[in-house]
Amino acid sequence: MSTTMTDVIWKPTGEYLKCRAADFITQHGLKDWRHLVTKSTEDTNWFWKEALDFMGFKWTKPYTQLMDDSKGFAWTKWFVGGQLNICDNVLDWHQTKGQKLGTRVSVGAEHPALIWEGEEGGERKFTYGELNTMVSKIAALMLSLDVKPGDAVGMYMPMIPETVATLIACFKIGAVAVPVFSGFGAQALASRLEDSEAKILFTADGGKRRGKLIDIKKDADEAATHLPGLKHIVVVKHTENKVDWKDGRDVWLNEAIKDLKPAETKLDLEAEHPSMYLYTSGTTGKPKGTVHTHAGAMAQIVKEHCFSFDVKPEDVFFWVSDMGWMMGPWEVIGVYYWGGTIVIFEGAPNFPQPDRVWQIVDKHKVNTLGISPTLIRNLRSSGEEWLKKHDLSSLRLLGSTGEPWDQDSYMWFFDNVGQKRCPIMNISGGTEIVGGMLTPIPLMPLKPCSLGGPGLGMDIDVYDESGKSLRNEIGHLVCKKPGPSMTKGFLKDPDRYVETYFDKFPGVWYHGDWAKCDEDDSWFLFGRSDDTIKVAGKRVGPGEVESALVEHSSVAEAAVIGVPNEAKGEALVCFVVLNPGKEETPELSKELRELVAHSLGAVMRPEIIHFVQFLPKTRSGKIVRRTIRAKYLGENTGDLSSVENPEALEPIGKLSAK
Repeated sequence: MSTTMTDVIWKPTGEYLKCRAADFITQHGLKDWRHLVTKSTEDTNWFWKEALDFMGFKWTKPYTQLMDDSKGFAWTKWFVGGQLNICDNVLDWHQTKGQKLGTRVSVGAEHPALIWEGEEGGERKFTYGELNTMVSKIAALMLSLDVKPGDAVGMYMPMIPETVATLIACFKIGAVAVPVFSGFGAQALASRLEDSEAKILFTADGGKRRGKLIDIKKDADEAATHLPGLKHIVVVKHTENKVDWKDGRDVWLNEAIKDLKPAETKLDLEAEHPSMYLYTSGTTGKPKGTVHTHAGAMAQIVKEHCFSFDVKPEDVFFWVSDMGWMMGPWEVIGVYYWGGTIVIFEGAPNFPQPDRVWQIVDKHKVNTLGISPTLIRNLRSSGEEWLKKHDLSSLRLLGSTGEPWDQDSYMWFFDNVGQKRCPIMNISGGTEIVGGMLTPIPLMPLKPCSLGGPGLGMDIDVYDESGKSLRNEIGHLVCKKPGPSMTKGFLKDPDRYVETYFDKFPGVWYHGDWAKCDEDDSWFLFGRSDDTIKVAGKRVGPGEVESALVEHSSVAEAAVIGVPNEAKGEALVCFVVLNPGKEETPELSKELRELVAHSLGAVMRPEIIHFVQFLPKTRSGKIVRRTIRAKYLGENTGDLSSVENPEALEPIGKLSAK
């Protein structure tokens, strides 16, 4: 009998019942996880105060007021009067072993902090002490280049140890880190550095992806020609390819820090001092710079690693990500706060063979593996034989974010990668809150594709179009109270921020996702509400149609768009990637159309099925549906800098609906 979306596939037992969430429940005399979620969301002030004490936040100066919303939800300030530094909490504190604060214990300088894997098998390892030395010397270099607290520092780097160190070094001296995806072109880089007014840029001579050299410094040089305010480019010697050099501006990192005295951590940063400017995708208009603080970002991030991922010092944590995606800084801050070890990987996760991720899990005995649904669909299409080559028994938790799941891929992840014994911590939020709106905890029973429940301390609901709360129906995901990590506006664009999140439901954060909470309080997502397609008056999210399509054994992945149609208003057009060895035929096209009709109703039968070799995606694995639609309809696709494989759009353009 096949599993359905209403079946509970995970029930916690054994070690999962001994997590920090269980300790917090006991400490506060709560009944169970439901009571915890309810109390934390109904009384968010209680939760954040108690959670920070429980987690052992290290303040240089305690806050005097938890939050100040006197200027309205959108402009809430948190931890007023408090001072602290992320670096002091996630790195400095661990240098002396055995210190206790709240529920955490410092791990000491000899504890493993970082494992780097190169695409071609290279490896570098760092202890907390070794990482601290590199961080402190990079911080000293920034100071020598006249970087002051509040100055923006660009990061356009591959996933190498120096990237992690540079991020923390920014925190250390109060500079604002601006991580930019290393696959972006010069124009996308320049727009983000110009908007943030970055004073210096950290980059590398080159990077490696799919066996090819990526000339990163070349794009950095081109971007710099448009940035008169950029004073220095600091270059990591990584691939040792020949690069152009501008004396007086360019600095080799490795040489410059060799004889520098390590810098001290600036401990008197205000709680609201900015830590990062994180930019959202630039595929639709000007990228939005989200503004994150030292206290607010850390509060949300370490809460999720505490209660959802229960990170312990002995854990090895691997989230397949780039530092230019929020999951990169999220992983660094959260895992290091709790004294764990992170794995970072430079390269493509299915190169040179489809088992590269499984190989890393096996080799380094990874306990927590985070991965996007799109990447799982890709790896699944390569076959289970690649999984069976490796021992994945070290895995304790699986993680996922970035987009909705289809049931078949989710169950493949659960059954085959987690071997039916690891819960999937499927979290969802966004760059604008540098964390999750919806997050499971290990104590929760889980259904396929579910996201557990509201993140602790986040008052989440589902609204209909009129702002009425819904249950067991799909509606708009909203947050009714401020959270500490919500962006402090958009950099230089406060009106756009208010319009984006607060115009639809005044006084309530509108997140832009379709969501549902069922009768058992299990939560599900159904894609972006601005991607909604209206066929003959009926609304459907592309994710629902895509999930129906990938149920077919021949289909690896799919993207669905709506196109103008005289009879229906909009009609569904589907782009399908087949599994290896499967061939496109008229019969298969008919089968897929009928499969969707059977699943979602006859009115949702797709107008046409197009078979393509690849779907265009961002580096984080998100399918760029709006870009696909624009290309298919012959419209302007806008900025393609966030699309990792823009060449995949060309065949779609040739299938044009015109």
